[in-house]
Amino acid sequence: MTNSKLFTSSTIPDEAPKIVVVDDESTNLRVLKHILSDHYRLFFAKNGLEALRIVESEKPDLILLDVMMPDLSGYDVCIQLKQSDDTKHIPIIFISALDEESDEEKGFALGAVDYITKPIAPAIVKARVKTHLSLVKADELKRTRLQVIQRLGKASEYKDNETGKHVIRMSFYAKTLALQYGLSEFQADKIFNAAPMHDIGKIGIPDHILLKPGRLTEEEFEVMKKHPKIGEEILGESDSALIGLAKSIAISHHEKWDGTGYPYGLAGDDIPLEGRIVAIADVFDALTTVRPYKRAWTLEETTDYMYSQSGKHFDPALVRCTPEVLDTFIEIMNKWKDD
Repeated sequence: MTNSKLFTSSTIPDEAPKIVVVDDESTNLRVLKHILSDHYRLFFAKNGLEALRIVESEKPDLILLDVMMPDLSGYDVCIQLKQSDDTKHIPIIFISALDEESDEEKGFALGAVDYITKPIAPAIVKARVKTHLSLVKADELKRTRLQVIQRLGKASEYKDNETGKHVIRMSFYAKTLALQYGLSEFQADKIFNAAPMHDIGKIGIPDHILLKPGRLTEEEFEVMKKHPKIGEEILGESDSALIGLAKSIAISHHEKWDGTGYPYGLAGDDIPLEGRIVAIADVFDALTTVRPYKRAWTLEETTDYMYSQSGKHFDPALVRCTPEVLDTFIEIMNKWKDD
């Protein structure tokens, strides 16, 4: 077995996961080769520097990393990989003869996803590798879905006369408000990532209405009011929680607390919370920026209006959060100004 060379059986497909195996003992490399070579494309390294070079060039799906090695220890290699944006996401499993609890604790503290002690049991190695590669696939699927959401949001910007910075600002406003309301960082991030899809349905609105440089007639506004349902249709049915959240925002962000909104005339808590949050973020940004038919309102004018719409357009509980987030809103407004 030659160091750093790819080892793979001719029966292993090219899309099989790539694993870098790092150990300064050839015997250990042979054992791991015997355990894993039937299912994965394997790369081998006998020292830390060689491991860093292979990981940089091959971008493997998983790294099996010995701890005690000359020059660079496995811990040192892990630290360097986690400092790089290109490699920090690659899961690392330490395989080591160091079996003290403190050794395992250190490995996890440095960013490893698992720690296996020597002598290794083949069944354990296979199971741990399979588990963490499954998690990699799940993470990749989430990233892909997020990219689809972002690209669809970008597509809607090209059709609309609003700027891309509107989408950025209102997404940050929505996340800030969600956190202040008491949602977790995870929940707020989901709203942040889904909010750019709120107006995806405008893709289906005729240009002469969507791009009209002035107020719409009553008939034109009735056509414009169709965009939430169009957005719902575009996003459709999906097993993705993120796309489902984006769909909910798209269909509900023009509903009003008092039931006078559209498209369904929902009222109060019947309006999804994410829709209520994005409604405030969207209106706040619309009021504080220049539009073809209006000047930018002052902050005082905007907040006065928002407060006056508590219990009418907006959820009163969310409006009560507004004073607490206003400084952050101003920071977002100044950072993402329109050109």
